Amino acid sequence: MSILATSAITDADVEPVVRLWQRCGLTRPWNDPHADIALARRRDNSTVLVGREDGAIVATAMVGHDGHRGWVYYVAVDPDGRKRGHGRVIMAAAEDWLRRAGILKLQLLVRRENAQAHAFYQSLGFEESTSVMFQKWLDGRDTTADN
Repeated sequence: MSILATSAITDADVEPVVRLWQRCGLTRPWNDPHADIALARRRDNSTVLVGREDGAIVATAMVGHDGHRGWVYYVAVDPDGRKRGHGRVIMAAAEDWLRRAGILKLQLLVRRENAQAHAFYQSLGFEESTSVMFQKWLDGRDTTADN
């Protein structure tokens, strides 16, 4: 395990974070990562956390809450730095951020086919929810499209 310094994203971090998300396959054509970062930074109930090793951004987690439940998105670890504990460190930072905000429940979404992510989150003590997620595109697009 490495020692990873975590902090909130800065203006200078935006482009390296977007590149990391693209490299990790987290971006989707219908979600502009720049807009997602700007939205997360706009209010006190969300942020983007970055993990740095030797000054380079090697991990991220977008974290926020609705006042009751915390959510984590864009959890990324540089593919060249995996299996070194960076994912655990950035998730611990997200959990700490939520605890400081008084939020006691953390939720996240994982694509069904992503077995590696399932195993990672289970190793951190996450359980599959008994809730079913519903979705509806408000712009009229096909709801069977990848989300």
